[in-house]
Formats: sequence, C-alpha cells, structure tokens
Amino acid sequence: MTSWASIAFVLGLGLLAVDASAPWWQTASFYQIYPRSFKDSDGNGIGDLNGVTEKLEYLKEIGVTATWLSPFLRSPMADFGYDISDFKEVDELFGTMEDFENLVARAKQLNVKIILDFVPNHSSDECDWFIRSAAGEEKYKDYYIWHPGFVENGVRRPPSNWVSVFRGSAWEWNEQRQEYYLHQFHKKQPDFNFRNPVVREEMNNVLRFWLEKGVDGFRVDAIYHAFEVEADENGNYPDEPRNEWTNDPDEYGYTHKIYTVDQPETPHLVYEWREILDQFQREHGGDERILMVETWSPIDIVMHYYGNETAEGAQIPFNFQLITNLNADSDAYHYEYLINNWLSKMPSGKSANWVIGNHDKNRVGSRFGAERIDLFNILLLTLPGCSITYQGEELGMLDGYVSWEDTVDPQACNGHEADYMWNSRDPARTPMHWTNGKLAGFTTGSETWLPVAADYAERNVQTERGIPLSHLNVYKRLQQLRQEPAIQQGAAEIKAVNGYVLAVERYLSGNYVYISLLNIFEHIENVNLNDVFSGLPSTFQYALVTDKSIRQLGDKVSSSSITLMPYESVVLRSTTTI
Repeated sequence: MTSWASIAFVLGLGLLAVDASAPWWQTASFYQIYPRSFKDSDGNGIGDLNGVTEKLEYLKEIGVTATWLSPFLRSPMADFGYDISDFKEVDELFGTMEDFENLVARAKQLNVKIILDFVPNHSSDECDWFIRSAAGEEKYKDYYIWHPGFVENGVRRPPSNWVSVFRGSAWEWNEQRQEYYLHQFHKKQPDFNFRNPVVREEMNNVLRFWLEKGVDGFRVDAIYHAFEVEADENGNYPDEPRNEWTNDPDEYGYTHKIYTVDQPETPHLVYEWREILDQFQREHGGDERILMVETWSPIDIVMHYYGNETAEGAQIPFNFQLITNLNADSDAYHYEYLINNWLSKMPSGKSANWVIGNHDKNRVGSRFGAERIDLFNILLLTLPGCSITYQGEELGMLDGYVSWEDTVDPQACNGHEADYMWNSRDPARTPMHWTNGKLAGFTTGSETWLPVAADYAERNVQTERGIPLSHLNVYKRLQQLRQEPAIQQGAAEIKAVNGYVLAVERYLSGNYVYISLLNIFEHIENVNLNDVFSGLPSTFQYALVTDKSIRQLGDKVSSSSITLMPYESVVLRSTTTI
C-alpha cells in the first residue's frame, strides 16, 4: 500500500508551514464536534467530554487546527444543550469541570485549539435568572422579554403573531408572573433582553469565565435572533406581515421575519464581544482568540459581522452560501457565482470561510449524493481561507435513519409524524463511526441515544484507514496539500469550465500552481485548462486522485487535455514553478 507521505516525497510536496505572521485561524481547518454523538467513554450511550479527550489524537491525524464543541453546559436538555440553565457549569451528563480542564490541557499538548459553543440568545426556563425574572425580582425582571398580552372578548391572546422556529406562537404564558415571555425557539428557551445593559454584562462575564478556563474562542449560536424590534411607546410589538405560501399559523414561515431577526443593533453586540476577547489577549498574551458567528442572514447582512470602520467584529461570520443556495441540480456556474460573490463582497483585509455541513443540516452526501462527497471535501479544503468540517464528513457519513418513535429533536417532535423527516435534525446527529464492530465503536454499552446508521460497517475510521482512496484518506491527503504555500497563502481564481466542471486555481509567485477540477455530474468531460486560466505551465501532474479516477498520483498530463470521469474530482500540480 502506497502511503501519502511517500507520494508527497515523490512529488516534492514539502509540507511547509504558513507564514508565521498570519493569524492562526486564517487558513485553519476547524472541526465541529457534537459531543453527544462523538465518543462515549462511560457506556451510557451518550458521548461525553472524556470521549472527546480520548479522540483528540484523531483530530491531529486528520489535520485539524481547532475544534468547536456543541454545548455541554448544565441543561434540562429540552434542545439537547442549547437550553442552558447554568452558563458556567458542565452538565453531569457530559462529565465534570475537571474533565473539561483535562480536555483543554490535553488539547494544548497536541496543539489543537478549543472553541466553545456560546449560546447568548436564550437560556433554559430552569435557569436561575429566569426563575427570578418570573418571580418579578427587581434585578432580574427585565432579563427577558415580557408582555401581558391582550384580552379580547374575555380571551387572552399573545402580544403579537410572532412564530417560533420550533412551530407555534413565540410567546408562552407564565402563570406566576401573569405575563407572556418571548421564545424564538423551544418554549423552554426564553429569549434574553439584550436591550438591558445588565444582561449584556452578564453574558460578557460568561465569555471572560471561559477565556480564563483556556478556550481559544467561541462559536456564537443563532446571533441573528439576539435582538427583536424595540417595543413602541406603549410597550407593544408589531405583527409581522404574512407569507402567503402557507396558511398554517404554527409554521415558522407563516410570517415574514422583519421584526424578530437581523435587527440593526445585532452586529454591534458582536463588536462588543470581540473587544472583550482582544482585551483578554492584551492582558494575558498568547494566540488570538476568535469569534465564529452563526447567522443565516442575507449575505449583505452577514458582511456586517466582520466589523465596520471603527470596530472589529467576528473573524469568522459563517459562510453558509454552499449550504443554503446549492442543491443536487446546481451547475458549475452556480458554484462559481456563490464562491466569487462571497469573495467580492467580503470587506478588504478580511478572510473567507467555507462551511458545507453542521449538526442542523442533512449530511453533505445525503443532500448532494454520496458520489459527490470527495468533491465537496476537495472544494472545502482548496478554496482560500479557513474550512469548517462537521464530524464524520471526512468519512463520508450519510444521514442515519431515525424512526418517528426514536425521534427526539424538538424541531421534529413539535410537528406531525407524516412529515417529521423534513424537520428532524436527528439523522445528521447519529453517533460517529469509529470501528466496524458493535455500535460502531461509539460506546461499550448496549444502546445509543440515537440509532447508529445502518452503513457504519463500511463508513468508519478503522475501515477507511486501510483503503488508500477512502474518503478519510482523500481528506487527510487534502490536509497535506493544504500546507503548500500556494494553497495556504496564494491567490485564487474560481471559474466554471462549463455547466458541468468547476475549476479552482491557487497560485503564488515562486511556487507550483494547483488546480482543483470538480466534475459535478455524471458525464465524461475533457478540459483544456488554457481556455480557462491564462499563463499556465504546459504540464501538470496529479497531486490528488479519488476512487473515480483512472489516473494515478504523479501521472503527468498536458494542461490542454484533461479527462474527467463521471463525478471525478482531482487536484493537479504544475511540474514547474511560476
């Protein structure tokens, strides 16, 4: 079996480090871990912090720079950790604070950075702050959004027609306080009132607490929901306009979201948090601490999260363009537009990022077809900027089947059995596949919190390590190529060759040229690179092939004639420098 290291030697691919002056995150490879589903260390069928620690060396194996961990803080688990009852405590389901401290210490030994999932939009209704707010305690009464609603013909109704992401009214009646509270997600997730400066400082202190614990940054959950429109002079909120495509008032899309997301104050909250991180670095030294923010907003709004003329924002406002705007029928021109549109709109001096999957979306292979798994990993890891991989995508994991009876995701459970699969996030959250043994090596117990996917015997770390052109080994090879100066630091040009083939050129003076060719569809395609890019060397060689390739690593090919098999994606390297 030929090793990737020996191939690198044959091709002269020295694994050179990025310019030491560049920020560590700028071309980093991030890896999202959903702790419940990553590795169970105690046999109860639920992943935990010690399981993450146990597998940190795997992250080094696959070339990961940093991992962001979905929530493991104290929670009643109505939304599996995104409903936090104590923002400074580890939930016993995942372990202890000592376990977390051990995880951070081991990660630092391995030079893997730890990013914490920060959930500022809401707490659990079992959070002490909410309990005190419901009781009307003076300090806490305005921590959340409260309103008495209206009484019409003797019937009390909510303050507005706002709808929850998880279906139904976004307002829930509280008997104790005799008022409604706002919850844009689960009714057990009351929204904070960020117009209250005391709340802002409370959440600022949460950031400081975890920075002291040694985290390298935060992924900020659902930031675009943080503010709602300000109440009018009477303390009332306006109805949102109707969307005509549904008549179901419980459906999230029943209203057009003009008052409950993307309010102009929201990016400024991120600017405040960035200053807290920068201040911590000034006082404590070390590498730059970062913010990664989740916003599913229109691209022009997303760009505001980078910062403005007077304030720095998030280093990484998540780029979800490849998730939200591509489908299995999208052609190469669509890919080209989405990628170049981000790069052209991005403020000067900022860095790009690319996301193709996460715990809230169906897996890449299930959305686009298993035959395109390598294609998306090649695209992700050869575009300029940093990459974010969801656990298991490097293996080509697909959505697992989760029956209605086994479904636990509130986004699905609040709906109907007939269409639950459309709303369920459970299929993308099934346990990680480590081996081809019992329960995919995820647990030593007899059951798992979600069923293990049926195809685990072929798609797992143990098996794929031994197959030269497995998804895992292609991914690891890409991470090696990613260290090349032209890919780390070089310029990029992204073009559709035609409707079927996308090309990504990476180049840097004095270095080799790299070109990724992605055949999106099931046709054999022949490409003349000289018709696509100017000034190319005449000869290239294959720096990466997949199991769809008929050529071998190191094979030479003329830039004027390159044949791609159906769904084949490759990376070429020039035989001379430029």
